[in-house]
Amino acid sequence: MTSTHSQLASDEVESEIDHEKAQRGVRLLLEAVGEDPDRDELAETWQRRVPGAFATLTKGQREAAKPTMRTFDAETTDLVVKTDIPVYSLCEHHLLPFFGTVHLAYRPNEEVVGLSKLTRYVRWQSRQLTMQERLTNDIASGLADELDAATVLVEMDATHLCEAMRGIETESTTTTRATAGEPSEAERDRFQAAINRTEGHQ
Repeated sequence: MTSTHSQLASDEVESEIDHEKAQRGVRLLLEAVGEDPDRDELAETWQRRVPGAFATLTKGQREAAKPTMRTFDAETTDLVVKTDIPVYSLCEHHLLPFFGTVHLAYRPNEEVVGLSKLTRYVRWQSRQLTMQERLTNDIASGLADELDAATVLVEMDATHLCEAMRGIETESTTTTRATAGEPSEAERDRFQAAINRTEGHQ
């Protein structure tokens, strides 16, 4: 990496988080666990890598990073279903990742959004310190607002490394659901059937 490239990368990180505080924090944590932050293998860890990673992993806390939800005229008000969206987030209790998949559906009013934007929106919402329950609700209510959708359904299945790597040290899946609006029973059934088909092909 050239010095110019390195400076640009550093400026980008600093515009999103307090880079110097992040450096000091990571350095102190390394010292707290008995490491030497100045050894060659760790110098870039606290100076660049971890601050850069946290700048990316907390983009959901910054409105400027939210994807533009370009919409198109809807030709139908039938349910739009998208399943198996990957999700990666950070548990606010231990700063360890939880990850899995999101399934969602929405009933448009007059406009629909490009399908790739749904994935981008989930990714943006997930990049923050949060809990799975809150993130599921944030995706549902946020999409309802962004799309002016009559109803939104969201289901998230996730594995938490704070359980798998510490605590009970057991890997399991947690499922959470959230709804904005009032879906009909037929819409709930269609959404569940789409999830079942996705899981049946895994």
